[in-house]
Amino acid sequence: MTILAYCLTFILAYLIGSFPTGVIIGKTFFHEDIRKYGSGNIGTTNSFRVMGPLGGCVVLVIDIFKGTLATELPLLFHLDGPKYLLLVAGVCAILGHTYSIFLKFKGGKAVATSAGVFLGYNLKFFGFCALIFLPTLFITSYVSLSSLISITLIFIGSFWFHDIFLTIIAGIMMIILFIRHKDNIKRLINHQENIVPFGLWYWYKKAHHDLPKKNQTQK
Repeated sequence: MTILAYCLTFILAYLIGSFPTGVIIGKTFFHEDIRKYGSGNIGTTNSFRVMGPLGGCVVLVIDIFKGTLATELPLLFHLDGPKYLLLVAGVCAILGHTYSIFLKFKGGKAVATSAGVFLGYNLKFFGFCALIFLPTLFITSYVSLSSLISITLIFIGSFWFHDIFLTIIAGIMMIILFIRHKDNIKRLINHQENIVPFGLWYWYKKAHHDLPKKNQTQK
């Protein structure tokens, strides 16, 4: 019975992660399909680009909440079992966001949803992740580069939390993010990746008149 309950919980976690927040918010409130604009991604960065700060913030909060809610499902259903099963539920949500059943198994890059998983599993580890990602983004002005650098450092840093399952999941997340960012990596190598309009690198390029007239972020 417990095994069946967990299987159903993991399926529900996947469905929660599959909820295409950016597409739903865009079509419902902005009458736009964000997949047709910018990078075509359904995540936070493209949502900010297409729908502005309000729409982007709503998508960010909901996508983080998806990861947190999915991770907490075993606790909400009062299921007995080891704590690492919370992380398994969280990974199901990440896979749902990345390969959404509602979008013909296409989706986003799951950066926000991954953050939500860490938030639901270990608040201190989530804080550790934020302390890595936010300064990295401020320095580089690249969302994609910051995500890749951060998840690598987060994976390494997870060893200090002495939770083997957290380290394993962080490693799985790192692999997923690198796979999902393969196009961004190519653009970074070719110096074609666009930057966010803030941060040290952005201000440096702006001061040296090295920015295109219309800078758009890609994620």
